[in-house]
Amino acid sequence: MRQHSDFPRFSEAEMATRHDRVQALMERERLDGLLVYGTGRFSSDIMWLTDWPGSREAFVLMQPDADPLVLLQLFNHVPMAKALSVFPDVRWAGANTAGTVVRALRERKLDGMRIGLVGALPYRYYMAFQDELDGAIFKDMQSQFRMMRTVRSEEELARIKFASELTDKSIAAVAAGLKPGMAECEIPALIEPVYLNEGGYAGIHFMSSMPMRAPDFPVPAQYQSSRKLANGDCLITEISGAHWGYSGQIHRTFSLGEGPTPEWKAMHDVAVEALEVMENLIKPGVTSTQVEDAADIIHERGYTILDDLLHGVNQYPPIIQTGKAKRHRSRELTFQAGMAITIQPNVMTIDQSMGLQFGESFIVRENGLERLNSYPREWIVCQG
Repeated sequence: MRQHSDFPRFSEAEMATRHDRVQALMERERLDGLLVYGTGRFSSDIMWLTDWPGSREAFVLMQPDADPLVLLQLFNHVPMAKALSVFPDVRWAGANTAGTVVRALRERKLDGMRIGLVGALPYRYYMAFQDELDGAIFKDMQSQFRMMRTVRSEEELARIKFASELTDKSIAAVAAGLKPGMAECEIPALIEPVYLNEGGYAGIHFMSSMPMRAPDFPVPAQYQSSRKLANGDCLITEISGAHWGYSGQIHRTFSLGEGPTPEWKAMHDVAVEALEVMENLIKPGVTSTQVEDAADIIHERGYTILDDLLHGVNQYPPIIQTGKAKRHRSRELTFQAGMAITIQPNVMTIDQSMGLQFGESFIVRENGLERLNSYPREWIVCQG
C-alpha cells in the first residue's frame, strides 16, 4: 500500500502554518470561502495547500468554519490524491466539473457569500458559478495569494536548494556531452537524466545555438531545432531543474572548439557585471526600483535586455526589468528575508542580432544574498 513516507513530504507543522496563513488572509479580506484552481502536474498552489502535486485540474475549497474540500479530474487520479493530500475530503469532480463545484459551494452555504478566487479559472466555470450561485460575490485573490507566498519557509528553501543542485549538475552534463555534429534537439537528452535519476524532473531548458561570427538570436529559445552544432558555435541557455514543486535556475553560455570572440566576451562580461551589481545590492529593505535603476548599467555599457532581469523562483514576485527597459507598470516591492529569487540579465545588442543570458538563484537573507548555485561563473568552452 502507498505510504506517505515513500514520497517527499512537508512536516505537519509546515502545512499547519500554511493553512493558518490562508485563514488569516480570508479573515483580512472578509471572505466566506476561498476557491483555489490549478492544472497539471505539480500545480504550485494546489500542492502548497495539500502536499499533493495536482492533477489535470483540481479545486481546493477552504472556509473559516469548515474542513477543506478537494475536487479533481481525472477519475483515475483520485486514489493518488487521497494517498497524498493532507485534506482527507478528496472527491472526483464528476462528469460536469463546474456543476460539481457549484453543488459543493451550495452544500457549504456559500450562495450569496463572498468567495475569493485563485488561479487561471476557465471562463466557462466562472460563468457557471455566476449563473448558478444566487448573489455570490467573487473576488480575484490571485495577487494577494501569490504575494503571501513570496517569503518561503525553511522547508521550502531546502527543496529549492536541492533543485538548484540538480540544475548545477545539468550544466555540468551539457559541458561534458556537447560536441560538434549534435543537433540542438538532442541536448535535452543530456540534461533530463540528471533530474530523473534523482527523483526530479525538467522545469525548462531554453537554448539557442548559432555561429559566434554570424549570430541570429538574442535569447535562449523555448524550442530546439534540428540544427547541427559545429566548431565556432555558441550555445546560450536558461535551464531549470525541479524537485517536487520547486525549481532552481541557471544560465550559462557554451562554445565549441574555441573561446568567445571579442564581441561575445564583451557581452558576457557585462552580464556578469550586472549580476554582481545586483547581488551586492539586494538585501531586506532594498526596493525593486533600486534594483531596476542599478541594472541600468547594462544600458550604460551599450546593450539592452529582452527577458526579465529578475524574478522570484517558480515565477513568483518580484518580476522586474531594468529601469530603461521596463515593459509594464508594476508596484514597487521591497525585498524581504526568505524570498527566493533568480537574477538573470539577458544582455543583448540594441538591434537584437545577438544576446546571451547569465544568472543563477539566491535566497534573500538578513545580511544579503545566499548563493544557491555552485557552478563556476564562467563561459564554458567544450572541445568536443
